[in-house]
Amino acid sequence: MISVIISKDNIANEIIEIVDKNDINHLKNAFRVKVGETIRAVDGEFEYICEILSVEKKIIEAKILEKNEDRFSSPVYIEAAIGILKNDKMDLTIQKLTEIGVSKITPLLTKRGVAKLTEKKDKWDLIVKEATKQCQAVKLVEIGEPQKLSNINFKDYDLALVPYECEEENSLKNILKKIENKPKRVLYIIGPEGGFEKEEIEFLKENGVTPVSLGKRILRAETASIIVGGILVNEF
Repeated sequence: MISVIISKDNIANEIIEIVDKNDINHLKNAFRVKVGETIRAVDGEFEYICEILSVEKKIIEAKILEKNEDRFSSPVYIEAAIGILKNDKMDLTIQKLTEIGVSKITPLLTKRGVAKLTEKKDKWDLIVKEATKQCQAVKLVEIGEPQKLSNINFKDYDLALVPYECEEENSLKNILKKIENKPKRVLYIIGPEGGFEKEEIEFLKENGVTPVSLGKRILRAETASIIVGGILVNEF
């Protein structure tokens, strides 16, 4: 079903007003919606099944037929802190993590990071919106402001993990098996293309972050981000 993202301000008396220029353009020109057709709208909390009432140049109105609770988001808050990746690798990672269903993505400023941060936030937010529509999610993934490791408050999380290629004792699988009580807030941290420096790993360990192995193969940062996100969302 065609999906659009709205704000609660666009809802009044069981009528939804679609005013975003891009959404109107897609609905009118790409999907060629007509009065009487059904579309889906989400506001970050609820899903609305709607019937198109009118299609105008600057506004599309739709009547709410159903209002559904969010059935798609994980009950556990899962945040991915990822060293900023070059070119379209970060875009791909954000797209896939949105589809998987993580709660928040925080771009990390790391010592070995080489990607330049130039007005990317708006682009990343747009990627989240488009991926949210595609995967039929309700809640948008939050893209946080870029942070250094030293600025993260690790005490805010019940479980914090960092995949590390030099870790030999703890595998992600074994660590998850040992968890007795389901955590409410989970953080996992992925380094940039060049990986973390040893002192960064030591800093994370000192702050309660558990290094884990993802196996014998060395994975690309974007691959590790997606794999770990998928495992955690399905585990919890």
